[in-house]
Amino acid sequence: MKRLKDFEKDLNKCSKCGLCQAACPLYRMTANECVVSKGKFIMLHGVTKGDLKLSKNINKYLDMCLKCGKCNNFCPSGIDVCQILNTAKYEYMKTTFVNKFVKFVQSRLVFSNLISVFDLISKPFRKPFKSVSKSVLRLVYFKGCVNRIFPQNDNYINKIFKNSNIEIITPKFDCCGLPFLSEGNMERFVEVAYYNMKQLNVDYDYFVTDCASCESTISDYKNYIDCDNFVNSEKSINWGDLIAQSNMKFKFRKPLKVTFHKPCHLKSDTFFEKIMANCENVEYVKMTDYDSCCGLSGAFSVKNFNLSQKLIMQKAQNIIDTNADVVITVCPACVLGLKQGLLLSGSKIKVKSLLEFLSEGVE
Repeated sequence: MKRLKDFEKDLNKCSKCGLCQAACPLYRMTANECVVSKGKFIMLHGVTKGDLKLSKNINKYLDMCLKCGKCNNFCPSGIDVCQILNTAKYEYMKTTFVNKFVKFVQSRLVFSNLISVFDLISKPFRKPFKSVSKSVLRLVYFKGCVNRIFPQNDNYINKIFKNSNIEIITPKFDCCGLPFLSEGNMERFVEVAYYNMKQLNVDYDYFVTDCASCESTISDYKNYIDCDNFVNSEKSINWGDLIAQSNMKFKFRKPLKVTFHKPCHLKSDTFFEKIMANCENVEYVKMTDYDSCCGLSGAFSVKNFNLSQKLIMQKAQNIIDTNADVVITVCPACVLGLKQGLLLSGSKIKVKSLLEFLSEGVE
């Protein structure tokens, strides 16, 4: 497990060019250099040299980050911003009393067992995935915590793929670990990362997720653990990729205008327009800043409520400006953020996951 000191060379690589300012949604809103990676690196460099301590004030700025990764893409030095910030958060949390409470709540005893209980309660409301004697594709499905609690996604998948020769395998995965990583609970994150990778002891063609954050987090395991069976990036896809690849056709009873919100952690959204082209009676309208953060971003919305609300309302207005009937996304957390913004705006535009929307177009 790396320490902040191990990133001293990376912190030195930051040329303070300021390109991260152009990429950061929070900087555009606050004009505060401490919210961008450049400003955070200056503080953390002082910590590694011993000139500063990881204080409550520095932690405030560590939490003032959407972890959207946009600054990573803009950084000419190729610095992994999120990994550095996650490590700094871990080292700060070790010094606090509240860390003990966080570790207890996020432990396997509490967090994982609670998700398992909800999973069990929702089981009677799920349609089991069909057995296929001769499958064309074997899919390992990582549901994520939200879709283990709520049964609808299983039902949407069954409806969409009812005529497809695919085999869906659902190993007993734990949480992807993102909530633990964000709160500096690195030990728990490493624990679930190793556990989840051990569940991949089956042959499969694709590793499929329906949450962009889960997919992104699992792809980042390689930065935190040593393992022999990481998910091959070429095999890691979401349901949208698979549907586009399958060239499925969908027909809706009445004309609909839709727009799309791209979650921060989604690797590529090329599948979406391909799918929309195969949807009869559907018009796609691209919203302004369709790939900007919805504003929820996990614990960020609690710790930085006012900033979160501004982002949420900005996104809601961009959606409203399209005059769409439905806004579609591929992240359960984004669904909540979008619903909140549209509700507060008094809009009747519906928010749906891609799977929910397409299940309504299956003939």
